[in-house]
Amino acid sequence: MSDPTAPSPSASAETTTAVAATSAVAAAAAPAVAPPKVVVPPKPTPAKPADKGPSRRFFLLSWFGSWFAVAWVAFSASMLAMVLGTVRFLFPNVLSEPPTSFRAGEATGYEENKVDDKFKEQGAWVIRAKDERNRDIIYALSTICTHLGCTPNWLESEKKFKCPCHGSGFKISGINFEGPAPRPLERYAIKKNDDGTLVIDKSRKFQKELGQWDDADSYILV
Repeated sequence: MSDPTAPSPSASAETTTAVAATSAVAAAAAPAVAPPKVVVPPKPTPAKPADKGPSRRFFLLSWFGSWFAVAWVAFSASMLAMVLGTVRFLFPNVLSEPPTSFRAGEATGYEENKVDDKFKEQGAWVIRAKDERNRDIIYALSTICTHLGCTPNWLESEKKFKCPCHGSGFKISGINFEGPAPRPLERYAIKKNDDGTLVIDKSRKFQKELGQWDDADSYILV
């Protein structure tokens, strides 16, 4: 005799089907699980190449350009100098040259056998003294030593011109008597204007050894 409380085979089957359907619905409703992410490490940044400076072309251009500029400047300067030299030759500046003559005061202002250095910067000594013929004259001596071109000094106590370079000595007349100087000092041309003032002309020189001290323009009579 069968148990009335036991489930029938058809009920068991329905129950199994219902449970399976419920599980399928639950499985469909459940959210899908995402697969784990794979962490990819970042790519290393390539190192920046070191600065190699200007390129070879830039270097060559800068080198050639600088030398070309220097050469052009030098050429321009030389051409300018040549042009200025030509202009200077065509139009000489006569004012740049020192005067060859100067006034030396009145003849009455000179004492006999006295040497004054007031015209030494002009390159002359103006002297009043007796000449070889015992005449009272005024003459102008050059301040250039006839040895090597130094400037002698007048030594009043010894009454002579003494060159500080090599020891040449000259009398008040300008005649050499000691040291290596080979000849007397030179005279400059001298004249007296109508107003009594003396004018020394350095463009004209007179040498004793050539007999030029006898020239009337190499002295004036007092």
